[in-house]
Amino acid sequence: MARFASSPSVLIDAVWPAASGKTVRLIALVLIGNALLYLSAKVQVPFWPVPMTMQTMVVLLIGAAYGWRLGGATVALYLLEGAGGLPVFSGTPERGIGLAYMGGPTGGFLFGFLLAAMVVGWLAERGWDRNWLKIAVAMIVADVLVFGVGAAWLGSFVGLARAYQLGVEPFLLGDVLKIALAVAAVQAGWWGIQRRKEG
Repeated sequence: MARFASSPSVLIDAVWPAASGKTVRLIALVLIGNALLYLSAKVQVPFWPVPMTMQTMVVLLIGAAYGWRLGGATVALYLLEGAGGLPVFSGTPERGIGLAYMGGPTGGFLFGFLLAAMVVGWLAERGWDRNWLKIAVAMIVADVLVFGVGAAWLGSFVGLARAYQLGVEPFLLGDVLKIALAVAAVQAGWWGIQRRKEG
């Protein structure tokens, strides 16, 4: 989809313009993003070879829709909530909570989420979200960051080869699907906004 000079920089600006109740808007968007992250961490979707959460997809969507600052702030608050002991992460409180959980084998993936949201948001602000191929590339790069940071962290516990086998390989197919869904959602959002303008 072509980028228009007068267009808002990211999707959320078109849906809810920043001029209207700025403080309330920011708080509401961060809370909505946090609620979606929480739900996506807790709901497991049956998938092969392992069940998956939709958390990566939500992180990518938050980055694309919110931009890098608001997207980063939303994910950062989510991480702070988890660090403070709230059971917001996948597997909590069963597998621990707080800093002990974040310092465990899967903690690197959580920090990867923050990087991913900011990278996708930064590229979305530069118009990559208006073109399906560009936003797909942005999301793939962000997903590689999640896996890279997560596997490196996990590798300090089990070694890099084992980290790939446990923390990357089983999830690749699922992440391809999640990226495809996220790309489709972003493009559908812009398509709907353009149709509304034309109508």
